[in-house]
Amino acid sequence: MTLHPDATRAHSFNAAAAQYAANRPAYPTSLFDAVEELAGRPLTGARVADVGAGTGIATALLHARGAAVLAVEPGDGMAAQFRRTLPDVPLVRGDGNALPLADHSVDFLTYAQAWHWTDPTRSVPEARRVLRPGGALALWWNRDPADVPWITEQSERIRHHFRGRHANKQGAGALRTERAFNGAEDVPPHAHRVVRWSRRIPVDTHLANIGSHSIFLVQDKETTNAFLAEEREHLLRIFPDGTVEEVYDVLLIVATP
Repeated sequence: MTLHPDATRAHSFNAAAAQYAANRPAYPTSLFDAVEELAGRPLTGARVADVGAGTGIATALLHARGAAVLAVEPGDGMAAQFRRTLPDVPLVRGDGNALPLADHSVDFLTYAQAWHWTDPTRSVPEARRVLRPGGALALWWNRDPADVPWITEQSERIRHHFRGRHANKQGAGALRTERAFNGAEDVPPHAHRVVRWSRRIPVDTHLANIGSHSIFLVQDKETTNAFLAEEREHLLRIFPDGTVEEVYDVLLIVATP
């Protein structure tokens, strides 16, 4: 996964914020257990800035965990959806390359599906600036597992659809832990964990989830709809009752800058 943002794709979510909020997967409780274990401190009672908060999927779970959460989001559409979903959670506009936060003001910085839109030459120093002593930077991504045949086959169809330019619906190859801090002058100490989980959803929710990824959002709607119609036929052969079991491997990286 490239760590250099494509502005068109980064902004594509704003026009699809409601679709994103309704269909994207959340994260399991075990992920937040792992965050606390690797960070060596609890989320409950911690001051957390959730950066690239989007529509608030991770923010809501951090809030439910007992953290005092502040969301940071650059996009107009995503921020508007966030405010509709979580009106009582504070939200400020900004991004990880220039955080609108005071020095040494938070215990955790979290990036759910968002770190790859930053430039580590800027976002790593910013993390160091705003984290309190002993604070932690937690990054995570829901990824498609390589050992679930129907998901592997779907990924191949997507790769073929985009003529090999993308390896999965996220629009790039799997982000490896060692690449997360590419370009940073001083790579922070970090550890990683992979957390597997799954959810059962209607086939149309699964298709809407696929369509909410930036590679499809920047493609013309007619082409996207044609692909999703064909994909629906593939899926109904595998899941004739119309319920898809999505399986995810969450890559978690926790750094202590």
